[in-house]
Amino acid sequence: MYFNRKVLAYYEDIESPVGLPDGVEVMNPYSNPEVQRVLEAFYTSYYHDNKKRKLILGINPGRLGAGITGIPFTDPIRLEKDCGITNDFVKKGELSSEFVYKLIAQMGGPAHFYRHFYIGSVSPLGFLKDGKNYNYYDSLELKRSLKPYIINSLISQISFGVETTTCYCMGQGKNFDYLKMLNDEFHLFKKIVPLPHPRWVMQYKRKELDFWINETIQLLIK
Repeated sequence: MYFNRKVLAYYEDIESPVGLPDGVEVMNPYSNPEVQRVLEAFYTSYYHDNKKRKLILGINPGRLGAGITGIPFTDPIRLEKDCGITNDFVKKGELSSEFVYKLIAQMGGPAHFYRHFYIGSVSPLGFLKDGKNYNYYDSLELKRSLKPYIINSLISQISFGVETTTCYCMGQGKNFDYLKMLNDEFHLFKKIVPLPHPRWVMQYKRKELDFWINETIQLLIK
């Protein structure tokens, strides 16, 4: 089965985690027909082969990026402008997506980049609390409740056909610490390399954007 068919089957069957703490909501866009259409277009365009790819894992979808489009680090603007996939979503930008697609442009554009890399998430579904993005590690209770769900998700993403020698982690803080802890326990990857988190760069280091893009490229091509 081609890489894209495995990814699409994964999202078609995705289920929301249960037993979450009070006040935490799940963002699950995958029942939306427009999300299903753009997923088919995106993954068929860039992953219709059996090539192994390097895995990059983000935290979890945000409400302005994958929480809308279903595609990690790809907001509606970048989906249409950079990937050539028209969509009916409200064209709002997302900072992490802006960084990632500047990075992708520097690495040869989407067709070349996605031929070599697959971007996923530690948690494939995002979360909201009080209407704001809420990361899987933002409370100990949530992180504990999600552990079996996250482990199953990581195993599923590995089964798409990714290399397990190195996993790249978006974020050098809590996302990396948690992923490393899971890897020490379950030995999913030989090593995990932390990358600067796109939102951190765009929010706090934007004046040094070129430096951080180049820094990320150097880590990815080692």
